[in-house]
Amino acid sequence: MSSPLGKKKFALFISGGGGNALNLVRACREGRIPAEPILVVASKEAAPGVLKLRKEGLLVVVLDPRDGASEEAYSRACLGAAEAAGADFIALAGWLRKLAIPAEWEGRILNIHPGLLPRFGGPGMYGMHVHRAVLASGEKESGCTVHLVDNEFDHGRKLAESRVPVLPDDSPESLQQRVYATEMELYPRAMAEYLSRIR
Repeated sequence: MSSPLGKKKFALFISGGGGNALNLVRACREGRIPAEPILVVASKEAAPGVLKLRKEGLLVVVLDPRDGASEEAYSRACLGAAEAAGADFIALAGWLRKLAIPAEWEGRILNIHPGLLPRFGGPGMYGMHVHRAVLASGEKESGCTVHLVDNEFDHGRKLAESRVPVLPDDSPESLQQRVYATEMELYPRAMAEYLSRIR
């Protein structure tokens, strides 16, 4: 399914602003990731990333989870869209829906999480909830984690992580900004390393 130039093709799954997705698209175009983004699957039309990624020339398909009869049916629709487009793998980039992962997609779906796993992962641990939990815990470090996706929240094999200090005067918002900055560096690097191992 790879492109004629040997690059792997991939789909991006988004639910929000699309910042990580745009970062990956630009890293591909700059040659830092040897892959080609071919499709964006969004869980809602109102996600700000939908318009941003369409402006980048990407095909965006919106699959509203309310249209799925079950988690399994919705997952099949989303993964089916990626497969129909010819995607070799999937990158979740701010995707907020749990996917039921069939055997044929195991090891082919990446995610970035805005906290250090496994402690700050699991159901309900997304976005600002993670940063509030880190501050409430008294931890001295936070960061982000890139991992493979399996059938448990934030559970699959860890591929890479990056750490940032938690400062004494941090708010959830200031910590989020520091973690987000390191996400921008980590996800492209981790994806490139992942691709070097699966060729």
